[in-house]
Amino acid sequence: MAADTSVPVILVFGDSLSAGYGLRRGEGWTDLLSERLRKAGYGFRVVNASVSGETTAGGMARLPRALQLHQPAIVVLELGANDGLRALALSGMRANLDRMLGMARGANRKVLLLGIHMPPNYGPRYTAGFDKIYQDLAARHRVALVPFLLEGVAENPRLMQPDGLHPNATGQPLLLQNVWPALQPLLGKPGATP
Repeated sequence: MAADTSVPVILVFGDSLSAGYGLRRGEGWTDLLSERLRKAGYGFRVVNASVSGETTAGGMARLPRALQLHQPAIVVLELGANDGLRALALSGMRANLDRMLGMARGANRKVLLLGIHMPPNYGPRYTAGFDKIYQDLAARHRVALVPFLLEGVAENPRLMQPDGLHPNATGQPLLLQNVWPALQPLLGKPGATP
């Protein structure tokens, strides 16, 4: 069935943190976002094109098709965690995110970049360099930034799944709470066409 092209799309393009890994349908922060938009009267449809395990290289390969297919008004880009967990070269991660942000910003799209932090056991040089990528690229591309998607969640075991990497259902509203202040200015007024 063809999608309703009259409704503007928010494309969430990320990894397991946005794909709802380990959660029941409807529990993930992107599902909660859809509900919040509806209740607040914003005329957007959320398309979640996130894939568990995705790296920035994988996202780079998939993004052109996702942009063409969904023609989003807003792109929420949430990638990099798997690059970091695999200790992949920061230069490659930076280059991939840089190219994706350039593509995402085309055609007057608005973009929100969601950052992540690496655990301290990766060493201060790697963790600081990792964080700096998000800050630098958000400034370079002039896009909105959430510096740490898991703020207030990752350090609380009660909000995390047993793997210690993915927020549980109780943590999902807090992820949305972290995203919303940066996303809301991109939405325009409720009921208005973007």
